[in-house]
Amino acid sequence: MPGKTAPPRRITKFTNCRIVKGSELVKEDLWIDSLSGKILKDQEAFYDFHLSPDEVIDLGGRIVAPGLIDVQLNGAQGFDFSVPQATTEEYDRGLRMVNKGLARMGVTSYLPTVVSSTPEVYWKVLPSLGPTGSDAQPQDGAESLGAHVEGPFISPGRNGIHNSEVLRAAQSLEDIVECYGSNNLTGSSQTVRMITAAPEVGNMLDQIPSLTSKNIIYSIGHSDATYEQALAATQSGATMITHLFNAMRPFYHRNPGVFGLFGQTDRPRPFYGVIADGIHLHPNSIRIAYNAHPTGLVLVTDAMRLCGLPDGVYDWTNGDRIVKTGARLTLEGSDKIAGSSATLIECVNNFRRWSGASTADALNAATATPARLLGLEGVKGSLSKGADADLIVLDDEEDPFSGPTLTIRQVWKRGVKVFDTERDAGVLPSKA
Repeated sequence: MPGKTAPPRRITKFTNCRIVKGSELVKEDLWIDSLSGKILKDQEAFYDFHLSPDEVIDLGGRIVAPGLIDVQLNGAQGFDFSVPQATTEEYDRGLRMVNKGLARMGVTSYLPTVVSSTPEVYWKVLPSLGPTGSDAQPQDGAESLGAHVEGPFISPGRNGIHNSEVLRAAQSLEDIVECYGSNNLTGSSQTVRMITAAPEVGNMLDQIPSLTSKNIIYSIGHSDATYEQALAATQSGATMITHLFNAMRPFYHRNPGVFGLFGQTDRPRPFYGVIADGIHLHPNSIRIAYNAHPTGLVLVTDAMRLCGLPDGVYDWTNGDRIVKTGARLTLEGSDKIAGSSATLIECVNNFRRWSGASTADALNAATATPARLLGLEGVKGSLSKGADADLIVLDDEEDPFSGPTLTIRQVWKRGVKVFDTERDAGVLPSKA
């Protein structure tokens, strides 16, 4: 059977645009290559390689930024990563739908997140959630950079909405391997990229070096750790804090808890996730964290499966019904918060308004900073030469109700345009 014919190479030049460069927006042309899927250096492409653009796009002053990266996402488009389907094929079909939906929202890379579950659930779903292979096509949408397992090795007193009946305490590395499955933690089939766990539960602190040696990010979260316990975790290799302030010991002046790590001066301070959806955190809490450690802030959505769906009333997995109103989810018939379905660009907009960060730095918090966390600096989250040509084109307009608002107009994946508001308006991926 003959192989697929590769699409012809296409060089695209963006002009009359502002690109994210460090903490600034700079007026500069940008060249991308659909064959390599990379960003080109314009002078080198033209003078050394004698390449000419196949298409020149005048963006009329719009912003070009790297594609957004979400390192904590529980599901979207009605699909929940933590819920196995009848067959692997059915689960993978739902995953493909999510990937296409995320790309429309400007998310080109992400860590699909599985909440506290039984080992049987991890064994079923994690093999589908590993890094996307090189044979994926741009039209497939967002790519997985590996799975984020949030729990079940968390504090029973800080479990949030995680099911307390499935929580565990690890006494050895074998306990962790047995829970997630050995193939998902090591070797060519490794799927897990990040683990959220409470370092004070069981003997987890001693397991951190073994986990990080497998290129797994250890994130402190759902934890009642004291400052001293959190400090010991970072000294053992923890480099991230999951959704800062939420599901952890509150800051107290005699014991600052996990937040006290921001006072370290003798070693690098950890990255930390912030959910800027207007529900999980007060704007001033976000501003305090950002001012304390601006280079470590990673915007995340922690969104649930209703992300990307229209407002309305939806059946939930436990028999309840959930009312979706914008990003806010409430139990039907009450004002009880049931989570969030905010998009990452909404979090970027909120963060920019509340923190005082520049437009470039607000975008960096969802692009360059998570790329550094993941060890992908210069590959993802960047517009530098040789980086993956995953990018978004944005308008920066004044919303009469919300204020300055970035709006996604185009999304490009590996040098190919996969979404355009003018071309694709009203076209939504169908629910599986």
